Amino acid sequence: MSVAVDTILQTPHRYVVVEGPIGVGKTSLARRLAKSFGSELVLEQGDENPFLERFYRNPRAAAFQTQLYFLFQRARQIQDLRQADLFERVRVADYLLDKDRLFARLTLDDEEYALYEQVYSRLAIDAPVPDLVVYLQAPVDVLLERVARRGIAYEQAIERRYLERLVESYSRFFLEYDAAPVLMVNATEIDLVGSEADYAGLLAEVVRARRGRHYFNPMKSLV
Repeated sequence: MSVAVDTILQTPHRYVVVEGPIGVGKTSLARRLAKSFGSELVLEQGDENPFLERFYRNPRAAAFQTQLYFLFQRARQIQDLRQADLFERVRVADYLLDKDRLFARLTLDDEEYALYEQVYSRLAIDAPVPDLVVYLQAPVDVLLERVARRGIAYEQAIERRYLERLVESYSRFFLEYDAAPVLMVNATEIDLVGSEADYAGLLAEVVRARRGRHYFNPMKSLV
């Protein structure tokens, strides 16, 4: 199916989430999808977290503060979505709330995680279920290269071992995830920002995806 990328498209999905580890391109793709669908864009706004830079420099020292800030931030965004009637219009987000626990389990020790779970349960977050999750995957070497290329200063302190553990955690999470349809995308060889052909191919898959699990494994674009 051919899809034009420069016109507003109709989509069967009211709420699309783009997910994947740092550096894989989820925010860039979310921005493009929101533009294609003429939809509202919901971003996790990591640069607003005052603890994130400290976390990348010294994960153990700042993990708990970093995680709680993200939890409260995401809970507030979801509450705002609910109040604004989530299904009134199409929305595209660059995070899935379920992944908050993924990061918490990865970065917190047992005592911190137990306290985090108490806070999480007291917030009683009524997170909407996406109509589609687009899960971007890429090897650690590719992620490190992309992080270095985009040049955000505090991200340059990210350790390879942390990224390896993060990629493993995402893989386990989506192996079992069945709350919503998932489009699993091998983003290793494609450029979803610079290549219109690459983006058009993925956009067609997003529009077409319905129930269950789908896979998009494109070859490297020659354009």
